[in-house]
Amino acid sequence: MKVALAQLNYTIGDFEGNSQKIVEAINKAKTSGADLVVFSELSVTGYYPHDLLEKKEFIHKAELAVNEIARYCTDIAAVVGAPRINIHDRGKNLYNSAFFLAEGKIQSVHNKTLLPTYDIFDEYRHFEPNSTFDVVHYKGEKIAITICEDLWDEQPTANEFGKDKLYNVSPMHELSRFNPDFVVNLSASPFSYNQEGWRKNVLISKARDYKMPILYCNQVGAQTELIFDGGSVFIDEAGEIVKELKYFEEDFMLIDTGNRGEKNVQGETGYIEKIHDALVLGIRDYFRKMEFKQATLGLSGGIDSAVTLVLAVRALGAENVRVLLLPSKYSSDHSVEDARILAENLGIRYDIVNIQTAVDAFEKELTPLFEGRSPDVTEENIQARARGVYMMAISNKFGNILLNTTNKSECAVGYGTLYGDMNGGLAVLGDVYKLDVYKLSRFMNKDREIIPENTIVKPPSAELRPDQKDSDSLPDYEDLDRMLFNYIELNKSPLEITALGFDEAVVRRVIRMVNMNEYKRFQAAPILRISSKAFGFGRKMPLVARY
Repeated sequence: MKVALAQLNYTIGDFEGNSQKIVEAINKAKTSGADLVVFSELSVTGYYPHDLLEKKEFIHKAELAVNEIARYCTDIAAVVGAPRINIHDRGKNLYNSAFFLAEGKIQSVHNKTLLPTYDIFDEYRHFEPNSTFDVVHYKGEKIAITICEDLWDEQPTANEFGKDKLYNVSPMHELSRFNPDFVVNLSASPFSYNQEGWRKNVLISKARDYKMPILYCNQVGAQTELIFDGGSVFIDEAGEIVKELKYFEEDFMLIDTGNRGEKNVQGETGYIEKIHDALVLGIRDYFRKMEFKQATLGLSGGIDSAVTLVLAVRALGAENVRVLLLPSKYSSDHSVEDARILAENLGIRYDIVNIQTAVDAFEKELTPLFEGRSPDVTEENIQARARGVYMMAISNKFGNILLNTTNKSECAVGYGTLYGDMNGGLAVLGDVYKLDVYKLSRFMNKDREIIPENTIVKPPSAELRPDQKDSDSLPDYEDLDRMLFNYIELNKSPLEITALGFDEAVVRRVIRMVNMNEYKRFQAAPILRISSKAFGFGRKMPLVARY
């Protein structure tokens, strides 16, 4: 059978736009000679709609869209994803469903069995799990239709405190009783640089175990924090990847399940390049889908703002990015010059506004209140908040959305000022550890020097007091990032982290900083997720706890 995989970028709730994309792909598949075209999970609504699924009007529009799309399925069949009302007296109100469309109407509906409720997933909040299994008979073939997690009943665990078998049922085992000729899987699997190999391994394992070809169609594009990387595949019954669609962009491919043809897979790229591409896509889609156009940020001459700026320009274009250089009396001449050179290298508008007059005014008015107390972090934070005022003024006056530049290492330990440098509508680097920020800068400079070398090699500093260095209050980032990864991503205990060769007192101090600053992250901008455990709604921790 000739099957087309349509890997598309949807917008949540844009029924007209999503339906138009789907219909255009159906017509393209017809022209290409396809018998069947497969789309991704919840393609009609976009993934994930969250509590929009509790609105009757939203579900009604989804139903109308599916029926309208079905009208175009003449001389071809399609499988699209959408919510479906549960008509039974008991259970959740909806199913997460795949609709098999042919001959101009809905022929059958196949509900998702395994509903993930870990990390960023919360599907059992809205959906009832499937309990019945069947296959589709079409053009002499038997097709097993599955939805994303239905193939993930067994999966690797990131740490020892976890199970590799999360569910009591295996949809593939149940469907294999019908001896299907191949499996299609509608997926919305988000990108994670430290787990992206797992997905292929799971698919390969299922194909081998059941000796069954798998056609896997993943979503591409970003929905606020979540970034979907595409990479849809056709895997034969021996577990070999025969065809693979592009990453981080829309794609379409026609596959003949009876004639595999030449192997066509994507070239290997390093994880830093993937993170780069994911972040560019995340920024671009956040602005496009929110109907924002222009961005701004404070360019300090440091590595984080430099990398954020390059990503923003690549996502939005130089004409849509404007920055402020906001030096104080503690800013080095090198930092100001590095920031200016970077802005000119990128061809963007920049303005230099010295914040010292504003800082002096704040400090003068606060002097009577602070009488008898020595300067401390309070005065440092006044500088950060003064910068925040200037940045938000530009955002308000000109409609430029402020990008937050805080990296994951700083975000983890609370090394940022609320209502100051933590301001912003989107946190670009909030899931990127400091060492990887440096690696991103080197990747950006691989063809020519865009980010000044001095920005990359100088010791990191907030420049809020004389001769300040990050290392004054934090462990070296080589150690800090490793401790944080083991604690956040791998859920290891202080003793387990200490056993890796770290000083126990330092480990406990770092972990205490992580736990104590949950209240800051709770108020922070949404963070583009590129790892298996990003701050935000995928990591739910109490703000108040003795741990």
